[in-house]
Amino acid sequence: MIALFDVGNTHTHIGLADGKKVRRQINVLTAGWKTGASQKIAAKFLRSAGSASAAACSVVPAVTPLVRRFVRQQFGSDCFVLTAKTARGVGIDYPSPSAIGPDRLANAIAVVRSHGAPAIVVDFGTAVTFDVVDRRGCYVGGVIAPGLNVMTDYLHEKTALLPRIKIRDVQTAIGKNTEQAMLIGAVHGYRGLVRELILQLKQALGARRLPIVATGGYAELIAAKLPEITAVIPSLTLDGLRIAWAEYFAEKGGERPCQLTDGAIF
Repeated sequence: MIALFDVGNTHTHIGLADGKKVRRQINVLTAGWKTGASQKIAAKFLRSAGSASAAACSVVPAVTPLVRRFVRQQFGSDCFVLTAKTARGVGIDYPSPSAIGPDRLANAIAVVRSHGAPAIVVDFGTAVTFDVVDRRGCYVGGVIAPGLNVMTDYLHEKTALLPRIKIRDVQTAIGKNTEQAMLIGAVHGYRGLVRELILQLKQALGARRLPIVATGGYAELIAAKLPEITAVIPSLTLDGLRIAWAEYFAEKGGERPCQLTDGAIF
């Protein structure tokens, strides 16, 4: 089995995969790695894995060593860490490869495997990111915009009367109370943002066939009324991490990419 850790700003997505797909996954709070709470949940989740290899991608540098320490304690070896240098399964055509979020590389790797190239991934996390793979199969960049919760929480924090709201769909276009008005602005308005950015990216790529794959917490909600989105794949980032691990493993000729002695993977 392969233990997978996708460390995001709010949540860490943990998966257990075999050679073909992610079989099980849970989410823990990323802040919980600093208190020990997430280690306890993760250890219970991984108990059935026995001896496993591990792979991680992280956009929170302060938490990465905590995850690696946990992996060493659980499995006796360090984990493969996805970076621009260790990425396999997608080309990179970007001015500063080291600046690319590793979760974005994982998304690009997974979408190339599942849908070919060119393709776009829309990841609805703390930020919404658009990851673009061109017809050569190269990651070439993307777009970053505030996530849904970031937008609505900001309104609550910066105004005296606007409440904190729970994101959900709303059927009307005219709000009859404050919460409804905020939901319309957030959900309907967000779909408009996503639709316009997809249109701009299609024009930039000049591609008639362009799969648009959504992932992340609000992917199903936003994609529900966006026919432009081809598929919603909740496990996409973990799938990409699994593929990157396997490709790296194959390139090393069978040498486990999780050994402490393999400095090239860090």
